[in-house]
Amino acid sequence: MSLEEDDTVILHDEHSEHDGEEGVVTQVMETMFGDSNYTVSFDDGQEAGISEDALELVEGDDEE
Repeated sequence: MSLEEDDTVILHDEHSEHDGEEGVVTQVMETMFGDSNYTVSFDDGQEAGISEDALELVEGDDEE
């Protein structure tokens, strides 16, 4: 799975105050190891440095 900016996702991180919340990917950053980290914006804030395995793409988000 490869996420892109403006994708709607659900965060799964029990240590985050946004765990289980739906947000929008606002930035994709590649690490020096070739992995991607994401910044996700929520209604009441944002969280940066999220790994792809902590995010679930919301299906039906395609606007094409």
